[in-house]
Amino acid sequence: MAQQSYKPSGAFIAASWLALFIGIIVYLMGIWNSTMQLNEKGYYLVLILYGLYAAVSLQKSVRDRMEGVHVTGIYFGLSWFSVVCALTLLAVGLWNATMASSEKGFYAMAYVLSLFAAVAVQKNVRDVSTLEGGEAVRRFEEA
Repeated sequence: MAQQSYKPSGAFIAASWLALFIGIIVYLMGIWNSTMQLNEKGYYLVLILYGLYAAVSLQKSVRDRMEGVHVTGIYFGLSWFSVVCALTLLAVGLWNATMASSEKGFYAMAYVLSLFAAVAVQKNVRDVSTLEGGEAVRRFEEA
């Protein structure tokens, strides 16, 4: 059974995009300005890219299943595994990092904000495109 979709408000869309950009930019600025070695900076850069992709992929597969779209068990499981893996790798990296606790908290909060915002942005994009697609079909059928 398909659920009713509602278009998100402009304020929610803007807040989601703003949170995503703030989270990513602040995280990247932290990496850029840190005294970490280049290989450590690369580790944290790859983690943000992997985490963002994993979070969006999980959100999409959960939403597809809710709407009755077939998602294979292996893809669904890999999406969950990837999110857990990304968060675990960040936690292990920060636990073993030689930086102040406040700096570790800074990275953790920017990372979590970015992942959460990526899920919200993807949901908004999907809701808007689904509704616009439905409106386009109705306009075509009326013509």
